[in-house]
Amino acid sequence: MDIKINDELRSFVDPLTDIEYAALERSLQTEGCRDALVLWRDTLIDGHNRYEICTKHGIPFRTVHNNNFASLEDVMLWMIDNHLARRSVSDFQRGVLALRKKEIVAQRMAERPPEPEAEGDKNSPSDDTTPPWNTREDIARAARVSSNTISQIERIQKAATPQLREAVRTGAISINAAANVAQLPEEQQIAAVAGGRKELQQAARQVREQKMASRPKKEKVELEPEDELAALRKEVASLKDRLATLLTDNQRLKQRLANAGLDDE
Repeated sequence: MDIKINDELRSFVDPLTDIEYAALERSLQTEGCRDALVLWRDTLIDGHNRYEICTKHGIPFRTVHNNNFASLEDVMLWMIDNHLARRSVSDFQRGVLALRKKEIVAQRMAERPPEPEAEGDKNSPSDDTTPPWNTREDIARAARVSSNTISQIERIQKAATPQLREAVRTGAISINAAANVAQLPEEQQIAAVAGGRKELQQAARQVREQKMASRPKKEKVELEPEDELAALRKEVASLKDRLATLLTDNQRLKQRLANAGLDDE
């Protein structure tokens, strides 16, 4: 069978590191390909790395077909859900996949023709027309990360250079730091990535410091002398009440200690 590779589907698979690829290669050469590759019609949808290695070394493999999908988008959603369920997928990749699923679902809902309202149900909401994944919280929950992390990944996807996205994908820089570096001009992002981990961390730190420095300082509210005096008297009264409470508690503790001493005799 002539197995086809769809580059768009292949992009959903996070590339293995050199160490992971070598380990999989050794396993397949030693134990063979035990898990079947999954095809939709003649397109590979699961097992891309195994297929590449088996083809390279002439290792036999089995295939199974899943032809229950009506469109390529159905296949994409299936692949995304598969990868989101895997523990080995990084937080960044899960966030990227969840955001991609949101795009697909939103596009489907936009293209779906409006359904006629049933008599007597004009005011009742319909689950079929309410798009899922329409909040950042929904996306974060599916990706098993925080809403803030999803916001940072969105910023990286929109503003980061390919070099910076690759750096965060491989773990050379954290999602939080990459979101900061992504705010720099492209040439500075590229230079930071080329400089390595320390240079990336330094660039992220500089962006954070600049953001802190640009924040307006809170102005101290000036009170009228009478108001300031009243506030001070109120604070003194509160402190006196607190002192009285502490003294009472102290006396109570002393009495309990004395009673405990009598009981021991």
